[in-house]
Amino acid sequence: MLGFPAFTDHEESGRQGHSDAATRASVESALHAAGDIEAADIIVTISGAYVVLEGFVRRRGDVERAVEIAESIVGRGHVRGRLLRR
Repeated sequence: MLGFPAFTDHEESGRQGHSDAATRASVESALHAAGDIEAADIIVTISGAYVVLEGFVRRRGDVERAVEIAESIVGRGHVRGRLLRR
């Protein structure tokens, strides 16, 4: 099938058909809307089937909370947290 792009199974990746930009924007919005976490220093990127959270949080428990928020968007097991607490 020349000329046709390869399709990926977004359902399997947990992103259910969202583009990378839409997924990233959804996770960023959810993090910033959460009243119980400071998300200003969290950077959201997409790496393959995973959402990657990088940067810094301020309080104990914020790393787990940020991952929980992102997983509510993309599904459990599809988030990699690389956050550090300052």
